[in-house]
Amino acid sequence: MGLGDDLNSEVRKVLQEKWTQRDGRVVPESDDLRLGNDAVTLEGTVLYADLDDSTKLVDTKKPWFAAEIYKCYLACAARIIRAECGEITSYDGDRIMAVFIGDAKNSSAARAALKVNFAVKKIINPAIRDEYPNTRYSVKHVVGIDTSPLFVARTGIRGANDLVWVGRAANYAAKLSARPGPATQITAKVYQRLGRNLKIGSNGQNMWKSSEAPKIEKIYTSSWYWKV
Repeated sequence: MGLGDDLNSEVRKVLQEKWTQRDGRVVPESDDLRLGNDAVTLEGTVLYADLDDSTKLVDTKKPWFAAEIYKCYLACAARIIRAECGEITSYDGDRIMAVFIGDAKNSSAARAALKVNFAVKKIINPAIRDEYPNTRYSVKHVVGIDTSPLFVARTGIRGANDLVWVGRAANYAAKLSARPGPATQITAKVYQRLGRNLKIGSNGQNMWKSSEAPKIEKIYTSSWYWKV
């Protein structure tokens, strides 16, 4: 049999095999699922943190400088996500994906996003200016968040596979993180589930502004930050 025959067999097997699925109580890892049609379902809030305009960064700056920016941003985002009880599910170039579960998943994800914005404004960019006083570069970023049921399966081939997160939240969060504009962008479903302290600032003002995003429901955006 040639490669074409193998691929035909694999595709038909995937399409014909019955799915086994179970409710998840924790964010699964690859080893928790078989490569066959095996899935975990759970209610989750997905966060994508993405560097803005990284193409311009790598096109106009030295590779080592771009790598330093990537490392600083992703390290800060990852540490903050972990501190807010989120589970990091993947790194993709200049962005990071995380999943939050539990009763406070939306507030935890939103607080993480605001803390990442603090890290960018008050830690990363000041450090860049101190280390490279002649550069005009400063980090800009967007964090997108949505919540929905998630269908988690293992995809790929033996020796080279990962989890795929199927559900609205994964798709919408990724789309929001790719939009220009305020640093934190969340769907209305996330906003509606936030605690009051994550909606109203210490000065009594709402930290969020309602907006619209193409092919996505009503969203809320914020330029505020939460001190780490």
